[in-house]
Amino acid sequence: QVQLVESGGGSVQSGGSLRLSCKASGLTYSGYCMGWFRQAPGKEREGVASIDSDGSTSYADSVKGRFTISQDYDKSTLYLQMNSLEAEDTAMYYCAADLYRLCRFHAYYSSAHYPHRADFDYWGQGTQVTVSS
Repeated sequence: QVQLVESGGGSVQSGGSLRLSCKASGLTYSGYCMGWFRQAPGKEREGVASIDSDGSTSYADSVKGRFTISQDYDKSTLYLQMNSLEAEDTAMYYCAADLYRLCRFHAYYSSAHYPHRADFDYWGQGTQVTVSS
């Protein structure tokens, strides 16, 4: 089993920055994929970024060049550095994990909608990010 606990959300003005953290327990050191997702009120949960246990990353087009996903193996922690935040980034942000496959083996990996929630099995409770214009 794995437990995921997000932190670091808050309120920021447009153009500002935040760093989200996701503390993971129960992860192995290889063969997994982790991702960040977000969900705004009235909208579906959408993928933001993913990272393999070997460090390979991918990003949704809407955040490329602004967000950076990273991980600290020793601390079992996933990060999402968010810069140049916009009002459209306002959402609940979730951390997710697939313990058994690298991201590149996900069904939706080659689609325009990756990361996709269907590829992930474990979820955190979320942390709210609010960007005011």
